[in-house]
Amino acid sequence: MTSATVLIALQKRLGYKFRQPSRLLEALTHPSYLQDHPATKAHNQRLEFLGDSVLHFVLTNALYAEFPTEREGVLSRRRAVLSKGGFLTQLARDLGVDAGLLLSKSEALAGGRQRASILEDAIEAIVGAVFLDSDLPTVEAVILKWYGSLAGRLALLEDAENPKGRLQEMVQPEHGNTALRYEVVNATGPRHAREYEVAVHLNDKKLGTGVGTSKKIAEEAAARAALETFTL
Repeated sequence: MTSATVLIALQKRLGYKFRQPSRLLEALTHPSYLQDHPATKAHNQRLEFLGDSVLHFVLTNALYAEFPTEREGVLSRRRAVLSKGGFLTQLARDLGVDAGLLLSKSEALAGGRQRASILEDAIEAIVGAVFLDSDLPTVEAVILKWYGSLAGRLALLEDAENPKGRLQEMVQPEHGNTALRYEVVNATGPRHAREYEVAVHLNDKKLGTGVGTSKKIAEEAAARAALETFTL
């Protein structure tokens, strides 16, 4: 059982004190825990289902307000970046959720406390638990405090996760949809270990180059290089 000290520390990091601590315990309970503790009746999958929807609504509403001139496609991509599994897993680790997880002995020994899918489900379940324990304005404030500046988060995440998309978004308002062009300028090595060098051009101007073991990776590296120096 997770100790009271761990739960108190976790609530401080979450920025929310539960009126019904049992909700937090349920959010931290992985289904495997019930194998060793059959008297425990609930695990976190229902809360995860609820929390996923609440999180998407909060992010949708916040992005809609933060970027009033952006189209729905851009907003959808940005929401996906902020709600994807890898980001939620890291957020769970940053908040110390791993320390509070309730797992079976075998799952814990197998490294479940650091398993990405378990941490992602847990943070979404915590969102659901906070929502049930309070109300929509409260859970909204809690979530947005975790994220901090959405624009700041996105500036880091979008460049890392989707440099080609980010570069396209920067270029499109001034130059249109077809101004960017990626060109393989060199390919070396045997067929099974090919390395590509790709240049990205804005019309006739070269913005950057990148190298990778596939054309896709090289194009992303070129876009990332372009983002470091790009000006309209």
